[in-house]
Amino acid sequence: MRRNPQSSGHLRPVDLARAHGLSTQAVRNYEAAGILPPAARTPHGYRTYTPRHAQALRAFLALLPGHGHRTAAAIMQAVNRDAAEDALRLVDESHAQLVADRRTLQAVEAAVGDLAPLPPERGDTFVGPLARRLGVRPATLRKWERAGLVQPHRDPQTGYRVYRPADVRDVLLAAQLRRGGYLLEQIAPVLAQVRGAGGVAPLESVLRDWRARLSARSRALLTGAAALDAYLTSRLPEP
Repeated sequence: MRRNPQSSGHLRPVDLARAHGLSTQAVRNYEAAGILPPAARTPHGYRTYTPRHAQALRAFLALLPGHGHRTAAAIMQAVNRDAAEDALRLVDESHAQLVADRRTLQAVEAAVGDLAPLPPERGDTFVGPLARRLGVRPATLRKWERAGLVQPHRDPQTGYRVYRPADVRDVLLAAQLRRGGYLLEQIAPVLAQVRGAGGVAPLESVLRDWRARLSARSRALLTGAAALDAYLTSRLPEP
């Protein structure tokens, strides 16, 4: 009668791999990377795993969606070297990043909501009038241009900067975000999304998708935390 390796508490790499939809090489790689604790070896040099290794693998796979591969691996490596505080700090940093991302989304939504409708006419304007409208110096608009936030056209005859309606929209959105405390390098990708979406109206669907991704990440962090807590508990010494 063939013996089930799991009944004795010992698992082969293939047992661990099949149970989690992985290749045996992936399991070995995770062990080599410190994501799994070191495996014992048989007299013939074969790896043998235990239910604790399976729990470590479940924790890592649960951490992946919320933290990403690099951070999830660093968390497991810290736990396996008995540096639980380092692991928990990494978890906290991922939650803090999620909070920051939510605040950025809220700021963008507020900025988009506060934008005044663009005039139906041609809507072209120059640095001076636009700066006065925003209550900033013309040099500020030029600085934003150098930072890539806005790309006004040039009048072919005079060389003056000409802000078309889409440019005005970008400048107004940048001004809202600057008032919210965001740096120029943080604002540039937001404006790129606005331009990529074809304006503010199509951006609403982008914002909905953004919100959905943040919610999914939040749930994933909760799932990962539960699996990590179970693994941490399994490593506690017997009372």
